[in-house]
Amino acid sequence: MTLFSTIFGSKVQNNDSFEILSPSAFKEAISKSKVQLVDVRTPQEYKGGSIKKAINIDIFQSNSFQEKIQKLDKNQPVYIFCRSGSRSKRAAGLMLKLGFTKIFDLQGGYMAWQTTVGN
Repeated sequence: MTLFSTIFGSKVQNNDSFEILSPSAFKEAISKSKVQLVDVRTPQEYKGGSIKKAINIDIFQSNSFQEKIQKLDKNQPVYIFCRSGSRSKRAAGLMLKLGFTKIFDLQGGYMAWQTTVGN
């Protein structure tokens, strides 16, 4: 199985390692001083607006995505989001396979963030 199919074929369910948070719960969680916050959208989407302090690691760049995501601390929670929630779920599936222990996904993605809580 190629990395591309691994990324885009992954499906994850809420469990001890993966949880989907509402925009308000996500905002509260990332308000802590130091969190790993990742925007998995494209650089163009990221430049058009993102959540403050998010780093951009584009899931569509399969080789660099895996390389860059592995630089994060796998034993600390990672908060991820995309535009609407689909790509971030795929990213979470890959991250779990790579050994990440706790991933929180923004329900509804950046679109829900903008309409619910803003930056």
